[in-house]
Amino acid sequence: MKTTETQETPGALAGRTLWIPRMTYVGARMAAAVFRSVGVDARITPASNERTLELGGLHTSGDECYPEKVTMGDFLRVLEAEDFDPSRTAFFMPTAEGPCRFGQYAPYLRQVLRELGHGDVPVVSPTSKNSYDGVTEHGRDMVRLLWRALVSGDLLHKMLLKTRPYETQAGAADAAYERGIDLVERVVEARGLSTADRLEALVAALTKARDGFRAVPARYTKGKPLIGVVGEIYCRLNEFSNRDAVRRIEAHGGEAWLSDVSEWVWYTNWSQKSLLKRDGKTFSLSMVGAIVKNAVQKRDEKRLLSPFVDEFVGYEEPHDVYEDVLRPAWPYLPADGALGEMVLSVGKGIYLRGKGADGIIDISPFSCMNGIVSEAVYHAVSRDYDGIPIRNFYFDASSSNMDRDLDIFMELAISYRRHKGPPRRYPKYFEE
Repeated sequence: MKTTETQETPGALAGRTLWIPRMTYVGARMAAAVFRSVGVDARITPASNERTLELGGLHTSGDECYPEKVTMGDFLRVLEAEDFDPSRTAFFMPTAEGPCRFGQYAPYLRQVLRELGHGDVPVVSPTSKNSYDGVTEHGRDMVRLLWRALVSGDLLHKMLLKTRPYETQAGAADAAYERGIDLVERVVEARGLSTADRLEALVAALTKARDGFRAVPARYTKGKPLIGVVGEIYCRLNEFSNRDAVRRIEAHGGEAWLSDVSEWVWYTNWSQKSLLKRDGKTFSLSMVGAIVKNAVQKRDEKRLLSPFVDEFVGYEEPHDVYEDVLRPAWPYLPADGALGEMVLSVGKGIYLRGKGADGIIDISPFSCMNGIVSEAVYHAVSRDYDGIPIRNFYFDASSSNMDRDLDIFMELAISYRRHKGPPRRYPKYFEE
């Protein structure tokens, strides 16, 4: 008999609308759908605008990083809505261990809510310390469905970014992307599906979404500069925060390979096991649980990826976060000492160079520790890897240096392509 996923609404969220921040548009929609699958009225925050920055600026001191201002502003816009009811509202804000100020987002949001007289509004805040095991009372069921939804969203976004630079009908790839999100979202939010049935329904939805991308009028020609995009996870993925950086790369004739959300989950899984070893729990039930969870997630990812095997020839993501990302970064930033996105940015940049990238762009908030530390070692990385151009772009509410410098960077990428080491592989449908 197949096990049916739990359907009761988590107690702390009963009768409330849970607002999900838009770290990524598709990721937020997938997360909201997961909560709806267990009876929570979950929605994504409204698209960011100038009022977002105004409210975020009023309730931050300026020492916080830019993503904190954006997420805070978007949450406070919910409080401004005419139908706002604190007894029917909750906010979703994960947290993380390590040096990043992201670990203070949830505690600070609670403080601001108290100062505004809404201290009774819950803030749901799972942590990277246990690899986000405690999402709600549903624990494992929620984590597994969140993982599947996250991977599905990443796959759809990856298809968008590998299709849009080659479309011959403007907007067709974005339209296919929206249709694909709708297909997957309906499966994720459906109630009463068994774990096995939902997985197969997701694969079917992703297959239809893939076919939608295949139908986009496009001419796939080889030679377009491939730019790897790494950096701080929110700023590189949130289009408002980075001012549509990927579209700007595309407008300059490039194709972007954007580091996805899934890599952070693989990193937290590795970190969880590393911490258990450090604490003398190599042989423990906790370690067994971590290993089993990692294996289950890997199996789910492989099944969800199956419709895209032909599409992603040459676009393969790292198979093992330690071997493919952390280990190459070790001579520059050892992952047992340097924590968080800085090691992922450096290691993923090296990985993408090996996949044929012509340049690496690091997108971070202004004053971000991860961006600053990464920038400090990128010169050595570039020196050791054929002189691949690597450029940091920092963003805040007032300015960005991207428009000024992207022309020069793209020329460097084109020049590097003429003498780079590893060649790029393409899917079979690309033309010479």
